[in-house]
Amino acid sequence: MTTNWRTVKGVTWGRETSDGAGVRLKRVIGQPELDFLDPFLMLDAFGSDEADDYIAGFPPHPHRGIETVTYMLAGRMRHEDDAGHAGTLGPGGVQWMTAGRGIIHSEMPEQEEGEMRGFQLWVNLPAKDKMCTPRYQNIEPGEIPEVTRDSGATVRIIAGTVYGVEGPVRGIAAAPLYIDETLPADTVSDHPVAPDHNAFSYVFAGTAEIGATEAAPGKLVRSGELAVLGQGDAVRIRAGQDGARLILVAGQPLGEPIVKYGPFVMNSKDEILQAINDYQNGTFSNPPAE
Repeated sequence: MTTNWRTVKGVTWGRETSDGAGVRLKRVIGQPELDFLDPFLMLDAFGSDEADDYIAGFPPHPHRGIETVTYMLAGRMRHEDDAGHAGTLGPGGVQWMTAGRGIIHSEMPEQEEGEMRGFQLWVNLPAKDKMCTPRYQNIEPGEIPEVTRDSGATVRIIAGTVYGVEGPVRGIAAAPLYIDETLPADTVSDHPVAPDHNAFSYVFAGTAEIGATEAAPGKLVRSGELAVLGQGDAVRIRAGQDGARLILVAGQPLGEPIVKYGPFVMNSKDEILQAINDYQNGTFSNPPAE
């Protein structure tokens, strides 16, 4: 069969901003140059070894209608929610939280100094699941399978199946692919990607040529840049002379209306107003019995 290679449709930088109680970060998806990439609503890249950039953390705040995915590269973050769940997310760990009908949670640093680095991705929920029961998938570093290729490329598989190995995150409506790949200098790595999925790659170390085809070279993507991939059933990535580290993420687009108001993402203005009302009157995450 002929491979339909995905090329790069566009490249964007993250915008410096702050969130929570003053955490400094780069917003890569969810900013004017890239408002969303269905079903992905937001991608934040955070990283600093200055405690003042992260120490205030993310005090209690609500979510409804989405999933939040936190992937830690360095540092430790403690999460707690109003349903009584609590735990610590350390280097290499993942928390995939399905907010559903509503949850109020906090994510606070469990360190006073040193490096804090990672990503938070927001994934939209289909209309039929927006009011589902909230749930967590807390994945410890050792639960994430790691595959090393003959070329020396190493892939951590968070979600989806790569080289016949399935990641630990399961039961997500967007049927996502989420991998963290480290490539030595000049290494080439090919990845199948479901042809009906939207996909992107964010390079966070080194450089990579992404989206080569049999007829043309790919696009040079530098550290701190996100490449939006075009349609196709596979993508080719070649590391630069200093190697590369990147995430590759893909998911099934929903094609549904998106109405956003801060941490609430629904399908209509009325549903947003209902979320605000529920939050204000105390029935947000624990609706009254019928």
